[in-house]
Amino acid sequence: MELENLVANSLLLKARQGDYGKKSGRSKRWRELLKLPAVSQCSKLRHSIEKDYSSLCDKQPIGRLLFRQFCDTKHDLKRRIEFLDAVAEYEVAADEDRRASGQLVLDTFFSNEGLVVLLPEVPPRVLRECRLRLKEDDPPKEAFEACMRQPVTKKTFRHYRVLGKGGFGEVCACQVRATGKMYACKKLEKKRIKKRKSEAMALNEKRLLEKVHSRFVVSLCYTYETRDALCLVLTIMNGGDLKFHIHSLGSPGLDERRAVFYAAELCCGLEDLQRERIVYRDLKPENILLDDHGHIRISDLGLAMEIPEGGAIRGRVGTVGYMAPEVINNENYTFSPDWWGLGCLIYEMIQGHSPFRKFKEKIRREQVEQRVKEDTEEYSRKFSEDTKSICRMLLTKNPKQRLGCQGDGAAGVKRHPVFKDINFRRLEANMLEPPFCPDPHAVYCKDVLDIEQFSAVKGVCLDPADDTFYSQFVTGCVSIPWQNEMIESGCFKDINESVSEESVALDVEDKTWQPVHKRKRGFFYRLLGRGGCMSTGASQKEELPCPDQRQSPEARRSSVLRSI
Repeated sequence: MELENLVANSLLLKARQGDYGKKSGRSKRWRELLKLPAVSQCSKLRHSIEKDYSSLCDKQPIGRLLFRQFCDTKHDLKRRIEFLDAVAEYEVAADEDRRASGQLVLDTFFSNEGLVVLLPEVPPRVLRECRLRLKEDDPPKEAFEACMRQPVTKKTFRHYRVLGKGGFGEVCACQVRATGKMYACKKLEKKRIKKRKSEAMALNEKRLLEKVHSRFVVSLCYTYETRDALCLVLTIMNGGDLKFHIHSLGSPGLDERRAVFYAAELCCGLEDLQRERIVYRDLKPENILLDDHGHIRISDLGLAMEIPEGGAIRGRVGTVGYMAPEVINNENYTFSPDWWGLGCLIYEMIQGHSPFRKFKEKIRREQVEQRVKEDTEEYSRKFSEDTKSICRMLLTKNPKQRLGCQGDGAAGVKRHPVFKDINFRRLEANMLEPPFCPDPHAVYCKDVLDIEQFSAVKGVCLDPADDTFYSQFVTGCVSIPWQNEMIESGCFKDINESVSEESVALDVEDKTWQPVHKRKRGFFYRLLGRGGCMSTGASQKEELPCPDQRQSPEARRSSVLRSI
């Protein structure tokens, strides 16, 4: 049993460290797996691709990169891109460096007299206002589209050990064969979904994950199906979940600096969700995951719901001990349950258990709900005045008086004194160092054999009528995460630099592309050739003499024997 866990962990660590080949886990066939189709084969896509600037040149990572490469060929456009980059750097500069950064932008792109140099789009009035502000004390691609649409199946990935359990199946680590990128594969067993009549819930989670692109929420990158399951391929979080760190590593709880940092990132994540009109409704330590560098992300949007503009929703959903009073009472609400959940998380990170239920306490659901509605939480010496204050303000029973629910949302929470040392601009730009970094050689999850397995679902049969739901769920790769994967893995750069006539036809007549087929070698040639036995001493790349050359049979036989 111990050996099985050791082998599973070793394989996962080897994959995470990129030991499969020389390209950080890429398959040896990665060029074949990501081979771009011919231009002629992409012509049909031109009518289906959204052609507005915001989508193609800004939101889509590969589109943005291609647009910048085009601008680099035009001096005036290159100058404008450099200006936008300089402004972006100014936006995330530290407070003490912002004035110098702003002055550098003005000095680089504008003359001292205030006249615009090569940037007529910036009005002189705006320029004068910027100069005054700086004096104040506190300055206030079609081929890649076709490649992306290729079918996604189980064979697209290598699969590794089980990391944990979801509501409908296991979660395991996986790796894209073509790029070497590691992900987490969340399996939703088809029969289990059907038995619980949870098709709408599963489809809702998939749709919301596709919609949200936040560095503080796990990203959905692929969806595919097997005979037995629907699969969500998500951002892998190798640092484990907050429950593991709070309760399984030393004494219960975290130090205050670490708890405040995680609370700040959670605040940013909730703000990103609320920007899309999404209420999460299930904040608890198990659903908050750490990445390789120690940053956190919100996971599992199974209970999340999109709120209509100007409307409200109701529903008694969530986890016992973390549900807000208005949820327990089945009242209408918008985003107030999530700020209550943030208060519960901050309390548990510091104290070591939730405000209204001790860790592993055996108690009935009704008793916990009674405590939530009537009792006042208790604070030990572990809490500073600031952490005690924010917990009390977030755990206010009346949602109208709760911090974050008085019209200012996340901005009001961010202004609390507990975050006085957090620069949120730099935090949102991923420029702050987390107080804790997970060990890259550790696996932060239970042993393989300690993860309880699902029992078989009985009495449920799948039929053709279910295919409609499956077709809505299984849509392949998600555009923006897939493009980020191509760029981060280096595949985009390698493909972009090595495209030749063999892979894409670019002649004026738009002739039909014909691939160049290489002559296949037999099993023994590949087996012996891999060890160098089939090559001569002069060159490792020389091949066997071809038997159809003009030689006698005896000469050919002796030639082959000499080469071996």
